[in-house]
Amino acid sequence: MRIVLVLEYDGSRYCGWQSQPGKCTIQDALEQALSLIAQENIRVVTAGRTDTGVHAFYQVVHFDTESKRPINAWIRGVNAKLPNDIAIRWAAEVSSDFHARYSAVERHYLYFLLNQSTRPGLQSAKVGWFHQPLVLEKMQMASDFLLGEHDFSSFRAAECQAKSPIRTITNLSIVRRGPLIVFDLRANAFLQHMVRNIIGSLVYIGKGKYPPEWMKDLLQSSDRKLAAPTFSSQGLYLAKVSYPHQWGLPELPRMPLVHEMLYN
Repeated sequence: MRIVLVLEYDGSRYCGWQSQPGKCTIQDALEQALSLIAQENIRVVTAGRTDTGVHAFYQVVHFDTESKRPINAWIRGVNAKLPNDIAIRWAAEVSSDFHARYSAVERHYLYFLLNQSTRPGLQSAKVGWFHQPLVLEKMQMASDFLLGEHDFSSFRAAECQAKSPIRTITNLSIVRRGPLIVFDLRANAFLQHMVRNIIGSLVYIGKGKYPPEWMKDLLQSSDRKLAAPTFSSQGLYLAKVSYPHQWGLPELPRMPLVHEMLYN
């Protein structure tokens, strides 16, 4: 049978999603816990490979197993075997034509940037930080140039393995909540480091290094060397992966942290 899971995690102490020899990744921890419950070796397929230090409110994976377990075993049972900073939120059995990556139609990321003169303490692993004042309106103007379908080579990591740099951004909104700036990005898919490279270039514009129109020139250049350095991972969250309604994945309640940051 094929099982789909929705999970959340704090990526602070992990080497990203993808399995590595050192066993310091989210995938390693999840597969170990699943294998204990299934009593067989389990390998998972994910909707998106988050980088070192990146968090997730709503990550989606699927796996195939010969073991027949009640759905609750894939939630409470697996959670009992997982570290405290990774948790399964939902599980279901699906048909074999569901694919966590290829069935997805949209990825949604949030980036929380603390914009104040002093660095964070308690939230140092949960938010990005920039000490110079940023002009919100300039970043908002620049973000408009990125909407729609484009070649995003200027924001693509050198080691990115995607076959095409063409992606479609459907939303890129930026709001300020006190000292916190929240970037909301949605696209059919993202290239490796694409979100963090966009954030870095928007910060360049916000601090006055370049005008908003520089974003249009940067996009058209398709030259990664012209863009800003990759911004820090601490403030980046995979907020949601969306699928056609036929698969029945849930609309889970907003996490309190997101609700507080965005809507208070």
